[in-house]
Amino acid sequence: MIYKKTRYMAQKENKYKGCGINTQSVHTGTDYDAETGAIRRPLHMANSFKLPDDLSKVNYSSTDLLMYARNGNPNQHWLEEKVAALHGAKDTVVLASGVGALHALFWTLLKTGDKVVYPRVSYMAVYRMFHELFNRKFGVRTIMADMTDLDEVRRAISPGTRLVHIETPDNPTVGVTDIAAVAEIAHACGALLSVDNTFASPLNQKPLDLGADFVVEALTKFINGHGDAQGGAIISNDLETMDRIRYEAQVNVGAVISPFNAWQIFRGSVTYPLRMKRINDTSLQIARWLETRHGVTFVSYPGLESNSGHELAKRQMPGGFGGVISFGVDADDKTTEQFCAKLKIVSFAVSLGHDESLVFPQPSYDERILLYPERFRRGFIRFSVGLEEPDDIMRDIDQALTAVGL
Repeated sequence: MIYKKTRYMAQKENKYKGCGINTQSVHTGTDYDAETGAIRRPLHMANSFKLPDDLSKVNYSSTDLLMYARNGNPNQHWLEEKVAALHGAKDTVVLASGVGALHALFWTLLKTGDKVVYPRVSYMAVYRMFHELFNRKFGVRTIMADMTDLDEVRRAISPGTRLVHIETPDNPTVGVTDIAAVAEIAHACGALLSVDNTFASPLNQKPLDLGADFVVEALTKFINGHGDAQGGAIISNDLETMDRIRYEAQVNVGAVISPFNAWQIFRGSVTYPLRMKRINDTSLQIARWLETRHGVTFVSYPGLESNSGHELAKRQMPGGFGGVISFGVDADDKTTEQFCAKLKIVSFAVSLGHDESLVFPQPSYDERILLYPERFRRGFIRFSVGLEEPDDIMRDIDQALTAVGL
């Protein structure tokens, strides 16, 4: 039997529409296995699939038919169904990593002479793509703006702008951008809006409902949640562009996700809402405690009443405020690193959204540091909250601060 992909192209079927997010996470993308009756999706590690007897109408650069793993694989498609459902979206393309998804979106939408407006504070790969690669290699005009300042956004966006890209909360300062307001400004000038939703995740924030045209999720982070598989997703209701992304970026650039990673993320996503709710609660508790701890110079977390983006976050993040806290300590780079190394429960490592808590210092010599608000330029730490007991995490932070004299 040939497994035809046509039912995965364009709009995704959501059999559990109207159900809660926990039900969707458990059931979307699953079905009884036709051959064995198993109630779990199998892992398909095949590179090649049986071709139809008549090859005259086969397009080998298409994703209409399962034929070669670069054109798509069943585990990828099942994961796409689930991620689309979590966002209440018509379609999702799942690729090899979050950066792969970002590049695929930009590669598909932008051409020489186009203008893109991107955040002053952004993930390193976005900074690299727009500050160094797309502008210098492909002649795309790139404009940096403080996306938390709507007047600056208005000045940056002009007729001829093709794309506005934002992160909210942003990486690494956890600043909050008004998605609906930026969408209105961008659309008034004929531009599209893409939103990196990784720090929020779909339980907490659904950018498509707020006017975004495209959403990117690093599935590596909270949706997978176990720190053992990489993947990224582009989510949208623009079915024509999504098929272009499959053709131009997945098949002909090749950022396809491996079946094993797709299977792992699909499995991890079952418990995603449960984990995210706990992480939301723990993060708020720890952020409030950090505000009271001497030696801590600032705490940036949208759930804090003291945060400048708190009221906006309450409106556009109804599910919770996410699992990343940025804070500062009264220390130079070396002492800040020593604090991170003294932690016994929290892991000193990059990334975020894992089951274990992770801490990563942002040194004063980082080339982007002057783009951040001034308070983030000394003793700045990005902290991803995990599933450990909140009291254990706070005790660990406290002992590590004490160990370095703070």
